[in-house]
Amino acid sequence: MRLLELIEKTVVGLGFDLVDFEMAGRGLLRVYIDFLPHEVAEKGYITVEDCGTVSHQLSHVLTVENVNYERLEVSSPGLDRPLKKMSDFERFAGQEVIVKLRMPMPGAANRKSFQGILQVPEGESLKLEFEGKDGPAMLEFTLADVDKAQLVPKVDFRSRKA
Repeated sequence: MRLLELIEKTVVGLGFDLVDFEMAGRGLLRVYIDFLPHEVAEKGYITVEDCGTVSHQLSHVLTVENVNYERLEVSSPGLDRPLKKMSDFERFAGQEVIVKLRMPMPGAANRKSFQGILQVPEGESLKLEFEGKDGPAMLEFTLADVDKAQLVPKVDFRSRKA
């Protein structure tokens, strides 16, 4: 079984969504988890306990499957969450995102990097409203065109006191 399938099966089996994983230097395996999209509203944010639960189970599974790694890190995807799957683009429609494409887009001044508001996907087509040289513009692309996409963090430093 491939590493991705092994990690995803374990994470999903525990009731979480696998956002991403990476094999970093010196044998570090990083795994990013979130709640399943339909559970986010009721459960809120990933906690240290959630990460501990996944880490504990994954370490057992990886040992049994004889996966070569030195350290395991499990965490939430953070405020600048990567968007990898079509379901991510559907879930975060209406949010501000940064999209880096594999190749420059001819209709958009041959740029590869865009920041704007993600639109609701239509079939396989993804759209991003961004500020072009001549005002608002629309970029249309597919998941295969995306090299990297992530949310733009929204942080409110104002006091929560009323």
